[in-house]
Amino acid sequence: MRVTIVSRIYRPEPAAASIYLGAVADELCAQGAEVDVLTAAPPHGSVVEPRGERVRTFPVLRDANGYVRGYLPYLSFDIPLAFRLLFIRRPDVVLMEPPPTTGFVVRVICALRRIPYVYDAADIWSDAAQLEPVSSVVISVLRSMERFGLRGAAHVVTISRGVLDRLRALGVDGPATVTGFGADTREFPPTIAAPQQLFVYAGSYSPAHGAEILIDAFARFLVDHPGFTLRFIGNGSERPTVEERAEALGVSAHVEYLDPVPPSELLPHLAAAAASLATIKPSAVYEYSYASKAFSSLAVGCPVLFAGPGPTATLLEEANREVRAGIACGYEADEIAAAMRRLADDRPSVPERLALGEWTAREHSMSTVVRRVVDVLRVAARGRR
Repeated sequence: MRVTIVSRIYRPEPAAASIYLGAVADELCAQGAEVDVLTAAPPHGSVVEPRGERVRTFPVLRDANGYVRGYLPYLSFDIPLAFRLLFIRRPDVVLMEPPPTTGFVVRVICALRRIPYVYDAADIWSDAAQLEPVSSVVISVLRSMERFGLRGAAHVVTISRGVLDRLRALGVDGPATVTGFGADTREFPPTIAAPQQLFVYAGSYSPAHGAEILIDAFARFLVDHPGFTLRFIGNGSERPTVEERAEALGVSAHVEYLDPVPPSELLPHLAAAAASLATIKPSAVYEYSYASKAFSSLAVGCPVLFAGPGPTATLLEEANREVRAGIACGYEADEIAAAMRRLADDRPSVPERLALGEWTAREHSMSTVVRRVVDVLRVAARGRR
């Protein structure tokens, strides 16, 4: 089987999508498939190291944070993609990652070449965009493009029943499979380090996350825990908002901002932290989404403090029946601050952290997820033949 993966982001660029797509490529190669990856050239200083797949890169525009995000960066990837996908050796099936502009290009080119494609819909981009300061016209265009890409897919894979229900509500009624989501336990194994007075937020922070609430909570927490640091590792459009809030509350000296790092460099931060933090801002359009960064933290053995609605809270409730996985609370500063105090004052032991990592590997390993995705790709490829 010959598979082409299309994504503006791929390893070594540190992101959940990169880790996930890399794991899919690894599983495909392990099963004897030939894999091509059409992606963007990595950020300056990063080196692509294929593990059996052929990674074909192309220069793209990046935003001020070095991320392929925004209309011009998307177009700088999608316009060349049309020609790259048109002339690449014909695959049996394509696996594509959003944004919707990429879905539009993939549907058009795959229709011309009669190639089935599988759309990875981890969330609904046009829903998330409603939390950005953009016009209703932009939302309407984005919604139309996203629906166009989804409806043309031979199959859609998604991470939760909530996302699938939302897809059905939007009129996407083709074949779809809930594959779940998990941690790549090869990249994020259970790790122990000397404990530090530290909380870590690792990953993107966009308006859908509402991470600025963490600053309000942390300021209240610092009153009786003045030695702690809140460390953001990643990037996002909300960073200026977070920085301004920290400055306004006088806690900037206790808040750090690091650029995205690969898993090997993230592990020591998570292993030393009292907990990792994750948020989803309450919103009628985005409450079905996972905070996917929680899975990697749990795999390392780092408890998670999650604030907000959605299935991440259910995940922690499930885990806490067997191991010490962390705390889920409401999206409210006092509740978050109280959870921070509990996690800072009663940290899991080394055996408890190891048990958390082992539980995550057993119950939420990405290897199980990617095998389901590969099964879907095989079915789609057989349909073409």
